[in-house]
Amino acid sequence: MNTLKKILALTLSLFLSLSTLFSLPATALLGHAAEKDPDLKLYAQSAVLMDADSGRVLYEKDGHKIMPMASTTKIMTCILALEYGNLEDYALVSSYAASMPKVKLGVSPNEYYKLGDLLYCLMLESHNDAAVVIAEHIAGSTQAFADMMNQKARDIGCYDTFFITPNGLDATATASDGTVKAHSTTAADLARIMCYCISDSPKKEEFLAITRTPAYSFENYREKDGAMTSGGRSFHCNNHNAFLSMMEGALSGKTGFTGSAGYCYVGALRRDERTYVVALLACGWPNNKTYKWSDTKVLMNYGLENFEYHRLSEAAYDESKLKPLKVLNGQTDRLNATAHADVKIDRKEDTDMSFLLKKGEQIEVDFQMEDTLTAPVSAGSQVGSIKYLIGGEVYKVEYIVTQNDVPAIDFSWCLKQILLRYSL
Repeated sequence: MNTLKKILALTLSLFLSLSTLFSLPATALLGHAAEKDPDLKLYAQSAVLMDADSGRVLYEKDGHKIMPMASTTKIMTCILALEYGNLEDYALVSSYAASMPKVKLGVSPNEYYKLGDLLYCLMLESHNDAAVVIAEHIAGSTQAFADMMNQKARDIGCYDTFFITPNGLDATATASDGTVKAHSTTAADLARIMCYCISDSPKKEEFLAITRTPAYSFENYREKDGAMTSGGRSFHCNNHNAFLSMMEGALSGKTGFTGSAGYCYVGALRRDERTYVVALLACGWPNNKTYKWSDTKVLMNYGLENFEYHRLSEAAYDESKLKPLKVLNGQTDRLNATAHADVKIDRKEDTDMSFLLKKGEQIEVDFQMEDTLTAPVSAGSQVGSIKYLIGGEVYKVEYIVTQNDVPAIDFSWCLKQILLRYSL
């Protein structure tokens, strides 16, 4: 008897386990999250590794913590100048621009500089006065330029970023909602801005050309008799982005430092058709200037060693599995027949996306569709959805729609069916 009880208990336990399994949602059965991110022992207080093509965060350490970002700000200043300015324009230096603290070019009031030249000293040497000359030339004032910066940030999905200065110097200001905010961003937003600069901006090639230039020389100008002539001063800039020579495929980057922000960095790498962006905030203070380089290499190598491209089409739902849906109260070609609506996936083949997935990670599929419909039904009506998820986040949704109209049973249809039956 005891043996029989044990067998029954084991059978019941197995049944309950199977019941639980088959009651799980589709997302739990068709995919699983990658293993928990390892502790990479980074120096940075906030860090993000991002897939530049999809914008997906592959690794983060407090990646959404709002913090100051110092001169990494200048990637936004540069891309706005490229998009809204003419590089051959002459920009006039104001007294305010000339008053900026180091690091600076050393401009003087009433001098002129070509906008294109200023972008090189902005990105290669990180000159604070050049940033203000650029901002005032593009927008008329640094405040108006900050408004442009904040609008661009919102346009590309960076809602935790607040720009005040074009150079990244520590500052506070009253926002439109009345709150006092610091000049700040998050590692995730900063990475997203870099992704825009190198991948999505119409001026991405110009941005990359400037930020990859090893050295650059130029001169100032003065106005004489209505024309621009040499101002008699010459300048030479060297690129201080040491990461460009540290790893194969290093693409772009910008350093930054202030007393509040600490050492910051945002950089990009492209190898084997994969493009990674790393953003680091508060990555040490003097005398820890090299921490940002070691953190960048750790994160880039983590991406190169652990992620590979997959397309959403690999997990595409098989449309042949779709069955017609029963339509209650729907007209048919004869009495006592059941009405049905054929369905299809409203699939756009040109919107397939590629994602970097960690080894063992899968694209999850969440399939939802109505069991029955009630007439009237119109062709093209949405009756279900197929969501494609990675790490629990939805990256694409396809909709299931009806292919044919199914009118509701009415007096005219009933009369027609009666006449057909009695005419036979």
